[in-house]
Amino acid sequence: MSGLLKLALGVDWLSGRLSKIAGWAVLLASIISAGNAFVRYGLDVSSNAWLEIQWYLFAATVMLGAPLVLKFNEHVRVDILYGKLSSRGQVYVDIFGLLFFLLPVMGLMTWLTWPFFWKMLESGEMSGNIGGLIRWPAALLMPVGFGAMVLQGLAEIVKRVAFLRGEFAMNTHYEKPLQ
Repeated sequence: MSGLLKLALGVDWLSGRLSKIAGWAVLLASIISAGNAFVRYGLDVSSNAWLEIQWYLFAATVMLGAPLVLKFNEHVRVDILYGKLSSRGQVYVDIFGLLFFLLPVMGLMTWLTWPFFWKMLESGEMSGNIGGLIRWPAALLMPVGFGAMVLQGLAEIVKRVAFLRGEFAMNTHYEKPLQ
């Protein structure tokens, strides 16, 4: 199990690096958005490329930041009984959800989005807007992000099994969201 646990911690490291890119994407999107607003309303100039780069950066934020959200156990869940369970009970529910919901869906999405990206890359598809950008970089974010979620999901399963076996200390504190 220690080899798998080291691999899981390596995936945690990778998710941390991807989240750094996501963080920079948020900053860049904010700066570009403010610049676009100034240039558009202050100077009456506009560019489709600058508008499109904002949604590329938003895609990077979501797709590259999601694995870290899963790592920190801050993802969305339906809390009907979860908060009332013991730490071990919560870990069993997590394992069930990861195995039967997250991994199949993220695996399917990775598999479906790779050919979509590849087709755009091969064709050099461009935006339909005048002055728009090439589309494959945004399309690449989908299989990369979904694939990173698969890896993080597997890492979470390994860590939870190690926790149940007493081989890994995990913070299982769950704070019910304010409603």
